[in-house]
Amino acid sequence: MARLRDPLRITAAVVLSFGLPAASISTASTPGFGTVVSAQHAHVGRATASVGTTVFSGDSLDTEELGTLQVRAGAARLLLPANSRVTWSAEQGTAAATLKNGTAVFSTANAKAFALHASTAVIRANGDGPTVGSVSIVNPKELRVSCSRGTLAISVDDDTKTVAEGTAYRVVLDPDSVADDPTTQQGGPATQKRPKKSGKDRFLLFVIFFSAAATGIALYYALESPASP
Repeated sequence: MARLRDPLRITAAVVLSFGLPAASISTASTPGFGTVVSAQHAHVGRATASVGTTVFSGDSLDTEELGTLQVRAGAARLLLPANSRVTWSAEQGTAAATLKNGTAVFSTANAKAFALHASTAVIRANGDGPTVGSVSIVNPKELRVSCSRGTLAISVDDDTKTVAEGTAYRVVLDPDSVADDPTTQQGGPATQKRPKKSGKDRFLLFVIFFSAAATGIALYYALESPASP
């Protein structure tokens, strides 16, 4: 149980910085660009990240142990806690990033502001209201996804499922592996519900019941102003 809680504790601690004013930081209006608004023990490419650094499409962003990095692009913010790495990009007028390892937390003011790729899945806001989501890579076939404000949409190919505010899920990207997973057969430490499968399922969601009540409340107040995604 402790292993499952850790990403949520990290998220609750670091995303409070999303609520800090950023009026003094110039932000790029082009989705292919971003601006570093806070950094500690972090890198953009091979260079040490610092406030004001411009992030270009194709840049690798990473954090060291105890590091953190926050990037703003238009109506979206991306935050990386320690030991995390993404590749920045743009797609069809939307800022985007691909999570390679660790955890990524993002906030958006509208559904087209940002998209996060993780393995075969794409995670984005499901509506135009302020949204806060967190995604962690467990392994190439499994993610942890939580939503602390708004609603998230997770898509794999033509299959899309939603994650409601205040919930967290274990996301299994290989449905065929479920039968061999003892945690889904026995309930596991997270007391997970096994979802119903259909012929069109590209992935499965398992609710982590203890997940996000306190975390969701903390992040809601951190991002209380819709003008500060």
